[in-house]
Amino acid sequence: MPEGLLKALDVSIARRMEGLLAGDFRSNLLGTGSELAMVRPYTPGDDVRRIDWNVTARTNEPHVRVDLAERVLVTWLVLDTSLSMQFGTADRRKADVAEGVAIAIGHLATRRGNRLGIVTFGDAQMKTIPPKQGRVGLVGLLAALRREPEEPKSAAVATSLGEGIGQAGAMTRQRSLVVVVSDFRGPQDWRRPLLELASRHDVVAVEIRDPREQELANVGFLRLVDPETGRQLRVDTRSRRLRERFAVAASAERALVARAFSSVGVRHVVLTTSGDWLRPLVVFLRRSRS
Repeated sequence: MPEGLLKALDVSIARRMEGLLAGDFRSNLLGTGSELAMVRPYTPGDDVRRIDWNVTARTNEPHVRVDLAERVLVTWLVLDTSLSMQFGTADRRKADVAEGVAIAIGHLATRRGNRLGIVTFGDAQMKTIPPKQGRVGLVGLLAALRREPEEPKSAAVATSLGEGIGQAGAMTRQRSLVVVVSDFRGPQDWRRPLLELASRHDVVAVEIRDPREQELANVGFLRLVDPETGRQLRVDTRSRRLRERFAVAASAERALVARAFSSVGVRHVVLTTSGDWLRPLVVFLRRSRS
């Protein structure tokens, strides 16, 4: 995306975010802190990860920790730049949606001197930008997005989602918000690193899909190519049975990914390359802070 267009998109998204998210976005989505304020009895709806097991064992009643909010909140953005993100058959590519999400999260994460760090993965070389305050952090984000990915010679040398999550976990020094933006396709080496990350930080998964990844159109013969492996497959999309089997398999595969997020306590939102992606993201953020 040209630099001028990206800056215009930055301004447009910032204005829409201000209109859709009333008030300052300083919420539990951006972390709860590390300094103990009090321990109180558990009430329905409390995060079970906040249970204080020592007090619970002594009183025989579940209690939860209430921490003081961090003065400076740190957000890590883990951004997928793999070749599969270049796919798009609707209004835009998955990479375009990812860039927009990154800019939107960047504006929220750099308010009031809070800090934003970035990890990009999926091409031949992973890139990491340490957390920076305010507009400095957002400028670093935009610079990372403008960088042309260095295409790997093969899928075997491309950095993976699991490596990106692991890198973010290794870089974090305090309890942080980690936002993973990806299509979550390819090798599922990310489950264990995600579990370890979610045990120490607040993690949000932003999954980006394209309609044609879920349903095949009836357009005759197609040659399908995996952009990351180069593997090709010729199919006849006139077959209704083929289209139905494809849709069922695609739905089941995405349901498996959603269950993986749920099992480790990671909040999950799905955005598509068709239509407005920003409003669903804002609705998700509103629910997360309520």
